[in-house]
Amino acid sequence: QVQLVESGGGLVQAGGSLRVSCAASVGIFSSYAMGWFRRAPEKEQEFVAAISRSGGRTSYADAVKGRFTISRDNAGNTMYLQMNVLRPEDTAVYYCAAKLSYGDYYYEIGDMYRYWGQGTQVTVSS
Repeated sequence: QVQLVESGGGLVQAGGSLRVSCAASVGIFSSYAMGWFRRAPEKEQEFVAAISRSGGRTSYADAVKGRFTISRDNAGNTMYLQMNVLRPEDTAVYYCAAKLSYGDYYYEIGDMYRYWGQGTQVTVSS
């Protein structure tokens, strides 16, 4: 059983920074590709960022490229999303997701992930 727990969300002013974390209870964390997704009010879930098992390969949505950084600590079973220069349109519930991966790939499609956290709210005020 894989359990994912997000933390670190909150309220921040536009232009500010926030780091959200995803702690994973899993046998071998480094066997899992990980991703961040978000859902804003009255909008569909969207891809934010993804990272391969090793952390050596990453992918970002165009909307966050250059502002957000995804990373992982395989020894600590934790993934991070550093969010800088936040905008009001970044307001959403942020979810982390995990997928058992047999190669060092990242995955941008939500349906490919089997395990999901409960989400953490990020609110950016203007």
